[in-house]
Amino acid sequence: MLDHLALQCADVGASADFYTRVFTSCGVRELMRYEGTGGAVVGLCGPDSFPRLWLGALVDDGARPVHLAITAPSRESVDAVFAAARDSGAAILHEPRLWPEYHPGYYGVFFRDPDGNNVEAVHHTFPGR
Repeated sequence: MLDHLALQCADVGASADFYTRVFTSCGVRELMRYEGTGGAVVGLCGPDSFPRLWLGALVDDGARPVHLAITAPSRESVDAVFAAARDSGAAILHEPRLWPEYHPGYYGVFFRDPDGNNVEAVHHTFPGR
């Protein structure tokens, strides 16, 4: 259902480095980068090679609460995202665990990106599937 999401970043390059490093186990990589009139714009993609996450220059530095969840291919990948986020100095909101209040096979980690957004890596296991 989601085609793409754009985030405003104080430092586009640092944010692009953060997302590609932390979410490498989920297949996230930089697909394209260009310099526009407002600064750098970076398109990140996952395994489908479609730019679904766009990072651009900060336009409004007011409160912009955003929650972004990226699909992880396995629980091990969620754990790898956690390790990479921790190693990068990100503020960890919730360490990896099952979240049965969402559904029985919901396994996720939550942390802050360089701009303070609440970012998550999640793997869904559905019984019987």
